Amino acid sequence: MYDGAMKGRFNMKSLTIGQVAERSGVGVETVRFYEREGLIPKPDRSSSGYRQFDDQTIARLQFIRRAKELGFTLTEIKELLSLRLDATTSCADIKSRAEAKITDIDEKIRTLKQMKRALNKLTSECSGRGSISECSILDALDSKPRK
Repeated sequence: MYDGAMKGRFNMKSLTIGQVAERSGVGVETVRFYEREGLIPKPDRSSSGYRQFDDQTIARLQFIRRAKELGFTLTEIKELLSLRLDATTSCADIKSRAEAKITDIDEKIRTLKQMKRALNKLTSECSGRGSISECSILDALDSKPRK
């Protein structure tokens, strides 16, 4: 909801980077970073060199923020943004990418659960007493992995 079709819906007044950051819920440095990375278009500049954003930038930044909250990487978000502008893209294409992200998240959850089990085992085997040289957790981290 940030492409040319939205021009009539948004106020096209010039906004500062601070205003855009505040209204979109991201930091000023994040706005600059997304501009450098090509996630948002380079804004016009005032005669004094200040960036001049419009409300469409806020919509795009909110899209990016929500996509990040769902686990999409910036590379994946960039792809989603470009797919949105591609007339040959279908809803099925976007659904497929979302399903791939679900699979990725499931794998991360499995990995995190394995890490948690390993840490639970280490902490349950540690008495929490004695000197640092007798710490079973540090000893386990120092030891070579089992094959």
